[in-house]
Amino acid sequence: MDSQTPISLDALTAIERLTRRVADFPSPGIQFKDLSPVLADPEGLRAVITGLASGGVDGVDLVAGIDARGFLLGSGVALQLGTGVLALRKAGKLPPPVLTESYTLEYGTASLEIPADGLDLTGRRVLVIDDVLATGGTVIAAVKLLRQAGAIPVSIAVVMELDGLGGREAVGAACGNVGLSALAPG
Repeated sequence: MDSQTPISLDALTAIERLTRRVADFPSPGIQFKDLSPVLADPEGLRAVITGLASGGVDGVDLVAGIDARGFLLGSGVALQLGTGVLALRKAGKLPPPVLTESYTLEYGTASLEIPADGLDLTGRRVLVIDDVLATGGTVIAAVKLLRQAGAIPVSIAVVMELDGLGGREAVGAACGNVGLSALAPG
């Protein structure tokens, strides 16, 4: 697992400058970090996409974006890398048959899904994109789902890694040699 990757000073600057911080949301003592202003700013979005795309992963065949901000970011990264993009959807959004991977959240359970037919992922090297790494459950489920489909997840790139929640350690324990980079600490 990589440490926080200093991929782009422009991205880090944009994230630090534009992220909206909301005290006591969703519960007392939590400081919510809203990336919406970063993504709505043309220079901020460009810097984040460039930063995520330059994470040092060579030979990626596909970018997988996690529902929902990972879709936005993954599409831009895929364009920069010259690959396609795969949307890892929340449960119930795709017609059957689907492959599903469930995971635990702080407040319950959720699932990610991809089509089970019409898309051959066997042997494809995949970069997984998400906005925030917190406890790691969502990206771990994404890696497991891609492996279930025969893909080879080679790296995970996120915009922000939240401090003190153990996400990096959980991903390292569950995903082995899949690299992990974050543009900014949170």
